Amino acid sequence: MTLQVRGLAVEFPGASRRDPGARVLHGIDLTVPTGRIVSVLGPSGSGKSTLLRAITGLVRPTEGAILWDGDDLAGVPPDRRGFGLMFQDHALFPHRDVAANVAYGPEMKGMDRHAVAARVADMLELVGLADRAGARIDQLSGGEQQRIALARALAPAPRLLLLDEPLGALDRVLRDRLVNDLSEMLRRVGTTVVYVTHDQDEALTIADHLVILRGGRIEQEGPTEEVWRRPRTEFVGRFLGMVNSHPARLTRGGVDLGWVTLKVGPAEAPREGEPVTVMFRPGAVGVGDPDGPGPRAVLERRLIGGDRIRGTFRVEGNGATVHVDLGLSATPRVGESVTLTIDPTQVALVPHPT
Repeated sequence: MTLQVRGLAVEFPGASRRDPGARVLHGIDLTVPTGRIVSVLGPSGSGKSTLLRAITGLVRPTEGAILWDGDDLAGVPPDRRGFGLMFQDHALFPHRDVAANVAYGPEMKGMDRHAVAARVADMLELVGLADRAGARIDQLSGGEQQRIALARALAPAPRLLLLDEPLGALDRVLRDRLVNDLSEMLRRVGTTVVYVTHDQDEALTIADHLVILRGGRIEQEGPTEEVWRRPRTEFVGRFLGMVNSHPARLTRGGVDLGWVTLKVGPAEAPREGEPVTVMFRPGAVGVGDPDGPGPRAVLERRLIGGDRIRGTFRVEGNGATVHVDLGLSATPRVGESVTLTIDPTQVALVPHPT
């Protein structure tokens, strides 16, 4: 069974006849094969949640079609599509205990009470909360509520599970702890998943396939690692952490940034003389002795974040800015000179904006 989105456009009507509608999605084409986890990633306002709601039938498309295994779902109401939906706020029933929350979907499908009890037990075991079946919702931590919401969404065995920022209401520490568990649980059940988020790390951990939205259009899509390693536009590169972005030209010696020349493989190389943008992550840059080979740069700023120090360097004689991830041990002090090396295997080339 395959979900297909063909030429999807969604336009929200204006407030009055003089106020034209706002088009939120523009000709979206997307295929989600059975058993895959597809993450729709993009900044706020890019159309992520609207796409999810259009798939569920909560939003009516202006153009295009949503198909399941080739069948158009235009006339199928949301509750008849067989899709599960999990929102950021979880929307658990406060008057029901944990087991009754998870049982809701199977009960609505008409399963007998023995089958419902077995399904509830399986789902609570899956999310690691078998011992909390009789707990009230207000007795659960935020992480436990997130797990119960997932169990409830999976309990009716949906043919497609849609998750809209499911970890967005959690603090960063809890989110980082749960995202790996969530990825493992989704893969264990093998359900086809469309996962909406604005968090890059979350999407990269969860998804087999990435869809990057920008302004209601697909900017790039493909296998997760391929998109992460080879962004096709500067927007995608920056959005996925390639904060170092420098104009360059291809020469016979490699890609010339003006302050360093990098070797690239033939699959990466544009035509000689063609302007490109060279992009790489801070982790692709090494720091060496000031008398070593490579361009010299001065450390202008240090910012501590988590398990690293982010250094901002200024290339001597050129003025280019380079962001570098430094270790927490011995690092240069502000004002010190070093030499920089860039791992060419971690470099992406994208068309230079015209």
